[in-house]
Amino acid sequence: MLFVVICLFMASAVSAVTVITCETGSTHTLACANGVINIQSAFYGRANMYTCSEDRPTSQLTNTMCSLSGVDDFIKSRCDLRTSCEIDMNDILTSDPCQGTYKYLQTNFDCLPSIHVIACEDDEAQLSCTPGCVIYVYGAYYGRRDETICTEGQQPAVLENTQCANPTDLVAQSCNGLESCTVPASNSVFGDPCYGTYKYIETAYVCVYPSADIPPPDGPVAA
Repeated sequence: MLFVVICLFMASAVSAVTVITCETGSTHTLACANGVINIQSAFYGRANMYTCSEDRPTSQLTNTMCSLSGVDDFIKSRCDLRTSCEIDMNDILTSDPCQGTYKYLQTNFDCLPSIHVIACEDDEAQLSCTPGCVIYVYGAYYGRRDETICTEGQQPAVLENTQCANPTDLVAQSCNGLESCTVPASNSVFGDPCYGTYKYIETAYVCVYPSADIPPPDGPVAA
């Protein structure tokens, strides 16, 4: 097994966290006190009779083979590489995989120690490490996943679309192995995933010794 030395952070994530929100809940919230979210899995439906079962008749709990497809990818697209995220349960309840069954949203994730950088559209993302260390990018997204980020001077209409973000490996291609790196947050570099929306680049990285060869983190962090 390869031994990896990290200049600023350990490459391994902290213990896994599980968040469950019952069907009638309003918001599914994920957060990392340190580092960024790394989604392991997400599930909406019912896989057992005891989760979110309080005050529910047995008839609403017996179907334990109930799941909605596509939830895993949706949660990853909204939350991976962020320090926190909120999922409106109404965005999940657009389809019912098992009518009459009381369901829940369950997300398993860990917090990946990293440096988290955001640069607004037409600005530049600055990535840097202390002398003797180099950048290793875990992943990046360009677009918009939150109404509260990069809002100064912008009209509400260009902030509304928060389901507009493409994972990109361009930051990793440009910066990995360098002590410092500047990446323009622009459509000319990343393309335009949502015309008319004011976007930003969001990336997470660590600083490593140049000889280190870090494997991708456990789970599907986009890159």
